[in-house]
This record gives sequence, C-alpha cells and structure tokens, in this order.
Amino acid sequence: MRALRLSRGAAALFITAVSAFFLVPAKAESPSDAAPAHHTEITWLGQSAMRITTPGGKVIMIDPFLTQNPKTPAEWKDLKRLGHLDLILVTHGHLDHVGDTFDLSRMNDARVIAPAGLEDTFTTLGLLDAAHAPKMNKGGTVTPLGPGISIAMVHADHSSEFLHVNPFTGKPMSFPGGEPVGFVIRLEDGFTIYHMGDTALFSDMRLIAELYHPDLVMIPIGGNYTMDPQAAAYALRAYLRPRIAIPMHYGTTPQLKGTPDELIKAMGPNISTKIEVMQPGETRTF
Repeated sequence: MRALRLSRGAAALFITAVSAFFLVPAKAESPSDAAPAHHTEITWLGQSAMRITTPGGKVIMIDPFLTQNPKTPAEWKDLKRLGHLDLILVTHGHLDHVGDTFDLSRMNDARVIAPAGLEDTFTTLGLLDAAHAPKMNKGGTVTPLGPGISIAMVHADHSSEFLHVNPFTGKPMSFPGGEPVGFVIRLEDGFTIYHMGDTALFSDMRLIAELYHPDLVMIPIGGNYTMDPQAAAYALRAYLRPRIAIPMHYGTTPQLKGTPDELIKAMGPNISTKIEVMQPGETRTF
C-alpha cells in the first residue's frame, strides 16, 4: 500500500489544529443559554376562585365567581383582566362557584369541565353548547390541554343545585347540579394541585392523598357550609399532608367566620405543611 506523505508544513499545521481542539476550553454557558425555570403561578380572587398559570403557560380558571363577588378586587371584575383562559373548572352548581363561567367561556372559546349532571343542566338551558361542556364524572381523569396536564375529578361532601332565572316569570328556579366535586390537577412538571371545592371533612381524603400525592391543597375553611378551620386542620394533618395549603372560601359572607389565623393555630406545632395566606387579587409563584 502506498504510504501517505505529508510535507513538513502540512504536518505542523495538522498538529497545531489537533492541539487547539483539545486545549481550548469549552465556552461557558451563560445564564441566557440555560433552560428557563418553570414555575406555577396562582392568583386567588376571593371565595374559591383560583387562576392557575401552568409551567407551560396554560391558564386554568376554577370557580370563577368574580363580578358579583364582594371580595374580588374591582380591577379583577373586568373579566378581560384575566387574559386568555384555556380551561374553566366548576366544582358544583352554587352561584358563588359558577359565577361568570358562561361569559368567560364565550370570551375565550374555552371548554368548561363540571360534574356531569351540572353540564346537562348548562346545555339544556342553552347556557353552554355541547362542544364546550365535555362530560366527565367522579373517578375520571382527562387531559383536555394535551398529555402534559391531567385533571382528575374526585369526591366532595357537599350539595349542588343550580339556580337560574325563568325568563317567563322572572323568578329563580332550581335545577339539578350533579354531584359536587374537587379537582386534582397534575401539571407539566409533576406539581400537583388539589382544589377541594366546597366540602365537609370525609375520611377518603386520605385515599385521595394516597392516589394523587398533592403538593398544594386549596382548602375551604369558612365553616357553616364547609369545613371550619379546625376540621380543615385535621384534614391537612391527618389525611392530606401536603407541602403547601392555601385557605379559601372564608370571609365572603357573615356566615363564613373561619380565619387563616384559626387554621394556623389549629395546625399546631411541628407540622410540615406551609400555610400560604393570600389576599384577594394576589399572585404567588410555586
């Protein structure tokens, strides 16, 4: 085989190039080159109304009682302030949870997930069309925003009926509201939120915790219609044990007397759950 011959100049050039390849350090990654940090943003708008912005930028609105909510700041009563909504979740048929669902669905072309019986009422009354009222029920898990986000519908111990004004009489009528529910939302990065809706204390909260392992629980504390601070504290300590809890559904009407301070006191010492007390209109990042 004929030997490959290099001139002295070519050989020197080759050696220099190889040396440079191994000796020059790699370019250090600047902060702008690094992958962006992903977080979840939560805005509490009073009562049980929560706006969630996911790590991937999807926006989920839960129980959007806003324009008639005495605790919603005035600037948030302008529904355009919410920006684009990708999905609306409604836990049950009471007006302080249904709120502005229909206007927001129309404004955003957003689907509404609610208990199956309540969805039937919405479509029967012409408040939503079937395309914007997908059916599901307790025990179901769906991915309406794509495979990165899952939404499970779970039990809540409460009541649910929907009041709607009869256009012929001008008087409110009561319609079926389906079974009240909570929602467990698993986000793109695995961060899991449990919005409990309105509920009394029930022992299967332990099962929900075992199945879904929520990182953050949105928990009603007002009493009278739901758990009071003492019952909510028991749920957090004995059953759910999340890293974070946000109290909600308190202070909106005189009957909802429970306070976050009472919840914190009832939690007792040496509890790992962090109680995040938010003000209506406030946004926090998790």
